[in-house]
Amino acid sequence: MSLPPGPPLPAVLQTLLWISRPIGFMDACRQRYGTMFTAHFTGLGASRNIVFVADPAGVREVFAGDPGQLLAGRANVTLGAILGEHSLLLLDGAQHLRERKLMSPPFHGERMRAYEATMQRAPAQRVRAWQPGRELKLLPEMQRITLDVIVQAVFGFDDPMEQAYVRGLLQRMLALGSGSARVAALAFARVEAHGLTPWGKFCALKRQVDAALVQQIRRRRASAEQRDDVLTLLLASTDEQGVPLSDEDLCDELLTLLVAGHETTATAMAWALDLLLHHPAELAALQDSLAEGDSRRLDAVIKEPLRLRPVLPIVARLLTQPFRVMGQTLPRGTVVAPCIYLTQRDPNVYPEPDQFRPARFLDRAPEPYSWLPFGGGVRRCLGASFAAVEMRIVLTTILQSVRLRAQDVRLERVTRRAVTLVPRQGTRVLVEQRIPAGV
Repeated sequence: MSLPPGPPLPAVLQTLLWISRPIGFMDACRQRYGTMFTAHFTGLGASRNIVFVADPAGVREVFAGDPGQLLAGRANVTLGAILGEHSLLLLDGAQHLRERKLMSPPFHGERMRAYEATMQRAPAQRVRAWQPGRELKLLPEMQRITLDVIVQAVFGFDDPMEQAYVRGLLQRMLALGSGSARVAALAFARVEAHGLTPWGKFCALKRQVDAALVQQIRRRRASAEQRDDVLTLLLASTDEQGVPLSDEDLCDELLTLLVAGHETTATAMAWALDLLLHHPAELAALQDSLAEGDSRRLDAVIKEPLRLRPVLPIVARLLTQPFRVMGQTLPRGTVVAPCIYLTQRDPNVYPEPDQFRPARFLDRAPEPYSWLPFGGGVRRCLGASFAAVEMRIVLTTILQSVRLRAQDVRLERVTRRAVTLVPRQGTRVLVEQRIPAGV
């Protein structure tokens, strides 16, 4: 068995290119090697072959494969030090299926109405501080909004003092976890040095976050009060034997929901606003449709940025057995990675794929193997509906409250932050004016 062709560069250099210039790396590989190619990455002395798949037919084969032969949890093992060993993202096989079933009830479509009040309140409070003439960066503003939604609608903190305390802990932990390459490197070696290293500081903060979440879980277990937040539904969820999630399971899963749903959703909204502000005709059409109470264009405007500016470039599966994809058998131990970024720019599916055209999604739903912002198969993101509703509410609140102007003539460039692709300058805007209520 041989691997598909790929760049002949040393693994160290390919790794540096993947970290520092992911878009250029992927584009160059596709142009030279086609829709399936092999990259060689290395880290802390270990090397691994990653086979990128950027063809909808190949993506279908991977997502339809036996989950016992394509392990997503093992492929994400480096996240264990951050999320905890009970995280759904790190589980495979029967344990993954059990935990996924237990976590599903809060994310059924009809449950979204219970979270809408919080999703409306959080952006409204934030936007009130955006006064005309003020310059701001939308990415951190969106992060504050999504964090508020998670603290209240997911974790169930309703006391303002507790909200402020937990929010502060989470902000500091997330800043360390995503903002420093040293943290990621030290995570492998577990170099805490009594809290003197970046990783040590991160671990100290994570212990405080874990303690706050476990306290909240135990307090809610002891309460008979009925609530509508995600934690309440998770506490009531049991498997076929009537066994609920343990406190440790719940703590890790709440952190997983934080990591999976905080920065990703915030980044997607920052990208959407950046694209809208640079395409005034699309912005005007959206504002007109919102004024008429028509949400179809809003849904299309959300889907197109998720296609054009995906927050995650790939999803990964570790092969436990040889696996055949696109006519080629890949050896055991290979990581096969459906490439979200490249697949969503397939010109055979999306004519002029580099153009921002929300109308692509006005009259048709996305095809499941060529539109992949939430992954696919049995590992598709559990919180996809939650994120979609949150984006609709937050973007509507912003567009009906203020008029913004992009501070840069050109669209934001893409840069990497940890595993996500974010706007390099944070989406800089000027608040031009407030929109009177009812206009």
